[in-house]
Amino acid sequence: MKNYVIAALSAAALMLSSQAMAADIEAGKSKAAEVCASCHGADGNSPAPNFPKIGGQYRSYLAKALKDYKTGVRQDPIMSAMAANLSAADIENLAFYYSSLPGTLNSNK
Repeated sequence: MKNYVIAALSAAALMLSSQAMAADIEAGKSKAAEVCASCHGADGNSPAPNFPKIGGQYRSYLAKALKDYKTGVRQDPIMSAMAANLSAADIENLAFYYSSLPGTLNSNK
């Protein structure tokens, strides 16, 4: 049983690391400058209170949110329009890029 748990955990870690390696941080940075920075800021920490701070957010959360906007599961006229033209690779790259940045999510400033 112990060997089974170790094997399962090892497989899960390998799958997660291969997903992260499949994403291209430079492509995410480039796409972010093109599509996201005007609202969310260059580093994902928008100074405007009406735009969420996404720098340092969890990669899986960012990818799911973008996919949900793209498919209509999550509704927002601006974000749905922005996500509509993103490919699956764009979404993964953006999520990987923004999750790699320092965030101010817990800042009380």
